[in-house]
Amino acid sequence: MTIDERYLQLVYRVPSTTSRARVAVWRELKRLGALYIQQAVCVLPDRPGVRERLDKVRERIDELGGESMIFVLTEVEEREHRALVESFRENSAKEYAEIVEECETKFFKEIEFERFRENYTFEEAEEIRQDLEKLRRWLRKVEARDWMGAPGRELAHEKVAECERLLDLFEADVYERVGDPGTV
Repeated sequence: MTIDERYLQLVYRVPSTTSRARVAVWRELKRLGALYIQQAVCVLPDRPGVRERLDKVRERIDELGGESMIFVLTEVEEREHRALVESFRENSAKEYAEIVEECETKFFKEIEFERFRENYTFEEAEEIRQDLEKLRRWLRKVEARDWMGAPGRELAHEKVAECERLLDLFEADVYERVGDPGTV
């Protein structure tokens, strides 16, 4: 039995004179959410926006003196489809877990450390706010390429929301200790 979901398969070659070119292409494809089947062969679900982004990667490959071909896989055997879906889910679940870890091991600890140091400044609060924005952007990117509904999304959202609550409390303490920044 075959599954009707369409996939895009990219097969490419980049000159091997320098690893920089190969790494650049690999990074772009990983950012896109590509699943590597083997070296220089990857698969993506044929979803809105994916083809356009993949075409940009192909332009980059051309710029680097490489070659690429895209194949549209219209009928995938059920076994292979299950393997692809599971691999896409695993990749997204790992990324959600990394976000949770970033919240717990860095963000939470940063606020705890600044409280310990009694570093209640607007500059510090702003730096931490920027870290929160990075977490939010990261979460949006992971969600955008979580095509298969990976586990961990809800927990990642909860942890990012907890980061925001902790930062709000820290900012309130800064305001209470330092006063209104507009009147200083």
